[in-house]
Amino acid sequence: MGPAMRVLIINLSVATTRMKFQEMQMAALGLEWERIDAVTPETLPLPADDLQWQRWERPMKAVEIAVFASHCMAWRQVKTAEVPHLIIEDDALLAAETPVFLQKLNREAEIDHVTLEIRSRKKLVGRRHRNLPMRRLYQDRTGAAAYVLWPSGAGKLLSRATIRPGLADAVICAAYELNSWQADPGLAIQLDQCAAYGVTQPIKTESSTSKDAPQRASGLYRARRIASQLRMGLRHLSRLFVAERHLIALSSNWPDFRP
Repeated sequence: MGPAMRVLIINLSVATTRMKFQEMQMAALGLEWERIDAVTPETLPLPADDLQWQRWERPMKAVEIAVFASHCMAWRQVKTAEVPHLIIEDDALLAAETPVFLQKLNREAEIDHVTLEIRSRKKLVGRRHRNLPMRRLYQDRTGAAAYVLWPSGAGKLLSRATIRPGLADAVICAAYELNSWQADPGLAIQLDQCAAYGVTQPIKTESSTSKDAPQRASGLYRARRIASQLRMGLRHLSRLFVAERHLIALSSNWPDFRP
């Protein structure tokens, strides 16, 4: 058995309450972790108005670009490390069986990406894995709060990011070249989903993204959006006989994170 899978926690330096919670969560679950200092609009490698960022389906807000850039940092680290890592945002809540799942998952090869997260939306999933409680994932709609990424998957995502930067979760969901899987039952939710799933929320949080409405999209952006929807529709049709739209249940086993 190789070394335990490490966790990369994306965290803004000002979000100290969230980081303290993650430290408590990692200790409760016995997971090895490393903090990634999240990119901010002020520390972007290119200004938010640079044309590099204008390739998505709508104009992106500076904070959205910063979140995407933060995930790219994590992807580069995974690719360089040459071993899989669990990448989480600092508002991710993990189920009690996560460490055992990661230990078993660490032995698997020929996988690019496994999402632990669910968010009250159906996913297009197929066959169950032969060894682990997870299903082949063909289409997700959200999900960048908690996912395991292999170096192979990191390389694919970085290649896609160079061509078409976008919302972090949307870029992952659009990467059909990934051999992706979904933990079933789900092992992670964001803290803002606790009430919806009847899970005790350890800390109160507010969104770190701006609540300002995005700019009105031009014709080019609308064309990209339509093309994306068509691509998604074709994805569903191409998997008609091997997959189903399914609402993944959430684990009922949650540790007590009180200090």
